Amino acid sequence: MSPRNPRFGGVIPPVVTPLAPDGEVDGASLERLVDFLIEAGVSGLFALGSSGEAAFLTDARRDKALEVAVRAAAGRVPVIAGCIETTTSRVIERAEVAAKLGADAVVATAPFYARIHPVEVDRHFRAVAAAVDLPLLAYDVPVSVHTKLAADLVLSLAADGVVAGLKDSSGDDAGFRQVVLGSAGLAGFSALTGHELVVDAMMLAGADGAVPGLGNVDPHGYVRLLQACAEQRWAEARAEQDRLTRLFRIVEAASPATAGGSTRGVGAFKTALALRGVIDGAAVAAPMRELTGEETRAVAACLEEAGLL
Repeated sequence: MSPRNPRFGGVIPPVVTPLAPDGEVDGASLERLVDFLIEAGVSGLFALGSSGEAAFLTDARRDKALEVAVRAAAGRVPVIAGCIETTTSRVIERAEVAAKLGADAVVATAPFYARIHPVEVDRHFRAVAAAVDLPLLAYDVPVSVHTKLAADLVLSLAADGVVAGLKDSSGDDAGFRQVVLGSAGLAGFSALTGHELVVDAMMLAGADGAVPGLGNVDPHGYVRLLQACAEQRWAEARAEQDRLTRLFRIVEAASPATAGGSTRGVGAFKTALALRGVIDGAAVAAPMRELTGEETRAVAACLEEAGLL
């Protein structure tokens, strides 16, 4: 669907990181999850993103999660590693580790916690790209890092060969479409939407693929959705997107009175995967909490409605 011949496309789920009750990475569950996703037909894996709890894990646990994901993937699909850190030197350090562990590409956000200027964001991505010999994708997630990556900035970095793609979780679909349009002549650039409820619309607009957190729970659905889009069966694509949108109500299960956005999203995805028998448990990293019995039953009801239980 794209004249760019993107290096990365299709369904690339941001893989959750299964944890044992003590907080250590549950490697056996992660291996099963990787197999589940690949057997469903996904095109790649995004390890250590927001859904992978990268910001919550120690370096040792991040290393283990990536090591297990790369080993389990065994070259069947590319593994893209999130290098989510506050400042440039820290991102470079994580990217160097990702390269040693066998990642096929790395993903970085704008710096955060530090107060930054757009010129410094530009300098940040250029420094990371210069330091690591792997493709670098920019991750636009202002809800978490409090900086929006402007379309013009992304396109400038792309034109100079600094970034090989964009993973857009900004919710700014107009801005994402500007990136899609502006990168039409850039061979290899990948425009990936993280807005999992409007993947059909973004594919119609020219996106190269999707990075849906809900794709952990129902990868088969997202693979069907993108296949329908690729074949321009738009009515079928819309019907599949509508089903996935209803399924996404699992993120409403955890009470907003006691759970923030990360808990409600990651907690719901892990709960659903545990209910489906893909992973052993739904433990999440502190200070998040697991879903209660009542909340788990609400997730199960959504899974049943979607035909997944």
